[in-house]
Amino acid sequence: MKRLVLFLLVLGVSVSLFAQEQLPEHHFATGSGSWIFLGTRLYQNDPDARLAKMNVRVPQSSPMLYEFNVLYEGGIEDGHGGFGLHIYVDNVIHRASWGSGNSWLLWLNYDENPLSRDIPRGLSAQVYRSTSQINMELVSSYDLNHFAPYLTYENFAYSIPFRIWVNSDTGEVRVYDPTDIYLERYYYFNLPLARGGLRGDWVSLRTNGLRLSFAMGL
Repeated sequence: MKRLVLFLLVLGVSVSLFAQEQLPEHHFATGSGSWIFLGTRLYQNDPDARLAKMNVRVPQSSPMLYEFNVLYEGGIEDGHGGFGLHIYVDNVIHRASWGSGNSWLLWLNYDENPLSRDIPRGLSAQVYRSTSQINMELVSSYDLNHFAPYLTYENFAYSIPFRIWVNSDTGEVRVYDPTDIYLERYYYFNLPLARGGLRGDWVSLRTNGLRLSFAMGL
């Protein structure tokens, strides 16, 4: 599987998230995982952390393209794990928290025994709307079990590329299919917007019950 450069594209300007010498203001939220840079990769090493979070300050008020790749490092043995991207965060908190101000969480989930009937068993994706540090509601949920055949330990040896485009003025979100080697095919949905569109100064990487690493490079 092809590796892609990890970057955040803001108004046509590429901002590397994980080149430490170029990294914007960032915080490994206390009480939420074990984060460390090793070489060109950023690792979250605590498989028991449920609210692991790394916050990066990036102003977001125009159409955004988020691109990154993820490498599985462990933790799925108990049948549960997930990770996601918290975007357009307007009031970030630098400690473990369920929500994160007014923001949106795009989440990829694997759960063999979900506690909620709204979460499909197996592989799925969710969109959450956060309104405070303790309040977050499920807006939509998608069954992704047609991708389950790709969840093999052989494939876990490769990083998975993610490309997510968001139009902050209309709420349109495009999530590109990581199984498409050209990353041209995408799925789309719309976020319900408040007046003024999407605005926020922070992006957060989040994990739940997984060891993962994130990196830039081909």
